[in-house]
Amino acid sequence: MSFFTPPERIEAEVFATVPAHLRKKGHPSSWIDANHPGSGLDCFLEGPAFDRAGNLYMVDIPYGRILRLRAGAEFDVAVEYDGWPNGLAVHRDGRVFIADYRHGIMVLDPGTGKVTPHLTHRFSEGFKGVNDLTFAKNGDLYFTDQGQTGVHDPTGCVYRLTASGRLECLIANAPSPNGIVLDPDDKVLFVAMTRANCMWHCPLKPEGGVSKVGVFAQLPGIHGPDGLAMDEAGNLAVAHARPGIIWLFSGIGEPLYRVQAPVKNARFTNLCYGGADGKTLYITESYSGTIYRARMPVAGKLLFSHL
Repeated sequence: MSFFTPPERIEAEVFATVPAHLRKKGHPSSWIDANHPGSGLDCFLEGPAFDRAGNLYMVDIPYGRILRLRAGAEFDVAVEYDGWPNGLAVHRDGRVFIADYRHGIMVLDPGTGKVTPHLTHRFSEGFKGVNDLTFAKNGDLYFTDQGQTGVHDPTGCVYRLTASGRLECLIANAPSPNGIVLDPDDKVLFVAMTRANCMWHCPLKPEGGVSKVGVFAQLPGIHGPDGLAMDEAGNLAVAHARPGIIWLFSGIGEPLYRVQAPVKNARFTNLCYGGADGKTLYITESYSGTIYRARMPVAGKLLFSHL
């Protein structure tokens, strides 16, 4: 028995690949030793985001780099520093905010290439390991603090840092909070719970906090959702890393489309909308250092960076 029409398939195509001269082949990385021992990974892409000029920024977690794919399709290194950048979001003023697993929330000034701390602790305690972040239309910053949490230890957190600088813990019992995105009206927060293999639907209360948080959709398999993106119609795009699928769910959780690579064993970890009409989805395939793209039916939600 099927409750929904089977999702239509969309095939992704290769858009760009990290060039050989920027790959860190043979370089030591404690992040790789801990997370992918023996893999020999020479880069690991995550967290794509466009700025107003059409430059596509992304993180290279194990080597502490922010890579930039310029509008002319040429890669360069925006910055290399002593951190593990995991996700990023571009501010309306052009600054790049980084969710750094080691250090907390950091900020890159693209003009100077300097990275500075923005938020490194709460009540004098460091974070477990921040993972991803997104801006609301009013400049509030939402981010996930995942660390090593999971269904065995549901103590991950979701925070809101208001534009005025007030930090609020919205959720403190999350099993591996990862990707995070707001609906088009900034009234509902969606959070990927990787180890619980689902996405949470978190209504935001006008006076602050969340209410009646529930499971929005459940994914099949043992390894759950990673990055999230929202389109202007309220459909949620979900990067399902292990099977290499991008799912597009309607606002009521109906699976509408599945985006897949033309090759086997692709690992789609994160995604963002872009292109001239906003209908192209750009996807990081972390293990090969490749950016894929796919044409989608609806344009992405306009982000704070472009307001």
